[in-house]
Amino acid sequence: MNQLQKLLETIVKIFNVKELRGKILFTAFVFFVFRVFVFVPVPGVDLESIKRLFGENQLLSLLDIFSGGTLANFSVMSLGLNPYINASIIMQLLQMVFPKLEELAKEGESGREKINQYTRYLTVPLTVIQAFGMYILLLNAKIIERLDPITLISLVFTMTTGTILLMWLGELISQRGVGNGISMIIFAGIVGRLPIGFAQQVSVFDPSQIRNLVIFVAMALLVVVSIVIVTEARRPIKVHYSRRAQEGAPSAVSSYIPLRVNQAGVIPIIFAVSLILLPTTFARFFERSPNVVIANFAQSLQRLFSPDQIVYNVTYFLLVVAFTYFYTTVAFNTKQISEMLMKQGGFLPGIRPGSPTKSYLDFVSLRITLFGAIFLGLIAILPSIGQSLTGIQTLLIGGTGLLIVVAVILETSKNIESQLVMRDYDTFLRRGI
Repeated sequence: MNQLQKLLETIVKIFNVKELRGKILFTAFVFFVFRVFVFVPVPGVDLESIKRLFGENQLLSLLDIFSGGTLANFSVMSLGLNPYINASIIMQLLQMVFPKLEELAKEGESGREKINQYTRYLTVPLTVIQAFGMYILLLNAKIIERLDPITLISLVFTMTTGTILLMWLGELISQRGVGNGISMIIFAGIVGRLPIGFAQQVSVFDPSQIRNLVIFVAMALLVVVSIVIVTEARRPIKVHYSRRAQEGAPSAVSSYIPLRVNQAGVIPIIFAVSLILLPTTFARFFERSPNVVIANFAQSLQRLFSPDQIVYNVTYFLLVVAFTYFYTTVAFNTKQISEMLMKQGGFLPGIRPGSPTKSYLDFVSLRITLFGAIFLGLIAILPSIGQSLTGIQTLLIGGTGLLIVVAVILETSKNIESQLVMRDYDTFLRRGI
């Protein structure tokens, strides 16, 4: 009861702060605009045929999750933020190849803004390519009857414009709303689909499956608790600062480097989804090829990378693990941290500054990341595990969706809490106490 009362007091406090109230209402307005566009279809396409196509293909349904339901409705935002996510992956990889981009990333806010601008530029051609691929997919599925240049140009232009608009809405949330805009848009898409998905599950529910339903609910609760624990888990690394001694103060001041178990968040799963869909996407281009060998190979590739196949799940798991290590290496640069500690007079107890510090941080980071990577990999393939245990299709609210929803809620709540603390601190200073 006390916890509920505390929660209600916090909510009231949030809406009493004019600045926070404005940010929350602005974010809600952007969500509303996004959900309106979800139901604005691209002209000249048979929506019923598209919905049947997505209902028969789990991989397309998985892609639809990250587009926020826009793909199944074939709205003007059909591609969602997938091209932007792919552009971000490419820019991350290019930073490791081109030293100038790596130096740009180290320049602080101005450097990051330039890289973000390059990412936006790269998003446009990637969107055009994916829109053209979607047109070929519809052509092969007989949803579009013939190759029509006017229809092609209209579809590509509409879908490209929709993705750019969605990317802009995400950036508006980052600038004037609450939380990270891109994550919030994906979050809104997943949550917005839940009522429809729940209604569909209820309509086809078999009372004889009540035992499996209980197992499914128990698994969902266990996964949510596990996600919260792993997301919040930290491995503190103690640091001493010998040069911070002041008159009347101890000769050294201690602090900690809070190394997160899940340093990469949901990014590895989002990256892995973009890659795991590539084999079947390209295979669909050639499944109706007049060459029998090519057509058979394309169909075999689609069967091999079906979500119920071991090859798909193993590949997906390994991709998530690999991207977790990759992104952790980028986000937690041990060389930069060791150099910064040395400049500030900091050192780890029992570890010499410089290269030994870097080696120790690498060792600790690799061990912790291993647990986080395996956890993310299991979360990614959870729908297949859940379906094999319960027989219930959990793709809509599977591990990936839960991870994104929980992570975004935790991140946003911390963001709001920090703003409340800063406001209380500013009020304290203004009173001159």
